[in-house]
Order: sequence, then structure tokens, then C-alpha cells
Amino acid sequence: MVISTWGEIISLSFKNLWVGVIGFIPNLVAALILVLLGWGIGVLFGKVVAQIIKSIKIDEALTRAGVESFLNRGGINLNSGKFLGGLVRWFFILVFLIGALDVLHLSQVTLFLKDILNYLPRVIVAVLILIAAGLVADAMRKLVLSSAMSANISSAPFLATVTKWTIWIFAILVALSQLGIAAGFIQTIFTGLVVALSLGLGLAFGLGGQEAASRTIEKIGKEISGKK
Repeated sequence: MVISTWGEIISLSFKNLWVGVIGFIPNLVAALILVLLGWGIGVLFGKVVAQIIKSIKIDEALTRAGVESFLNRGGINLNSGKFLGGLVRWFFILVFLIGALDVLHLSQVTLFLKDILNYLPRVIVAVLILIAAGLVADAMRKLVLSSAMSANISSAPFLATVTKWTIWIFAILVALSQLGIAAGFIQTIFTGLVVALSLGLGLAFGLGGQEAASRTIEKIGKEISGKK
């Protein structure tokens, strides 16, 4: 009777296991179909975005703005189309992967991937901000340089460079804020730089005396007005 009881228990266990496997197979097939579908759609849309970025020649404009040489120093090749296309591809893959994991009832993994999915648009916006900053910074540098040279201002290259890097610094701070990276710390640094620059200029004029300040202001006024 004991043997019969153990036999029934083992038989029932195998039956339950078989029923569980049979019931899991449709979910597994559906999950695999979702993953493959997401991969295909992600690759397709990623290529479309990469081709669009390539067709509007953003990389060429960024190269003229000096972004490529800056990235090359860090061993990074400039290919904004490939980068943005990759982000779009993984966005779609993650969307379908989350659906597949929901089908398999893997809730913990799903929550983790949802956090990543919610963060991807922030990364895309931050990259677009930096790309726009590169284009605007180069255009403004050229505008300030030509305008200052037309006004016979000797410090025209310096003013153009300051304009360019001011736009870049502002864009980097905005991008980091968009990513949620130490927003308070970044704001403190930016405020500190502004205060340090103000104090430096104030001390320079103060220690140099009123006559030096007067001569400097007069010189700047003459350069702006185009006087000799």
C-alpha cells in the first residue's frame, strides 16, 4: 500500500509537470513571436532613422563645427545617424520584449525593462539637444566673427570662440539636466563659474585702478564704433 501511494504521488507529479509544460508552450511561442517581431520592426525603423539623418547631412555640419575632431580625440567616430538609429531600434525591441515578458508573467524583469524604456526618450532628446547645439554654435560663431570683423574689433576671434563655447556649455547643462544626472550639482557648478568670472573681472578692474578700467572701456567703445 505504501508503494502504491508513492507511485500515485510520483505519477501525479509528472502529470502536473506535463500539464504545466503543455500550458506554458503557447505562451513561450507567443513570446518568441513578439521578440522576433520587435527585432524586425526595430531594425527597420532604426535603418529609416539612420538614413534620414544621413540624407540631411547632419554629420557634415557637425564636422564643420569641429565636433568630429573633438570626438576623435576620445577615440569616438562621428556617426549620429547610426547612434540615433540604434536608440530607435532598441526602443522598439524593448517595447516588444516587455510584452513578451508579460506573456511569460516575469513581472520583476518587466519592471526593470520598463525603467530602461522610459529613460530612452530622455537619451534621444539629450542627443538631439547636443546636435542642435553643435549646429547653432557654429552658425553663431561665424555670425559673431563676421560681425565683429566688420566692426574692426580686434578681439573678434575671441568673441566668436566665447560665443561658441557659451552655447555648448549651456547645451551640455541642458542635456545633463534632461538625463537627470546630478541636476543640483550641475546648477551649483554653473552658478560657481558665473560668480568666479564676475569676481575675477571685478578684482581685475579694482586692482588695476580706475584709470586702467577707463582706458579699457574707452578702447572697447572705440573698437565697437569702428574708430581708430
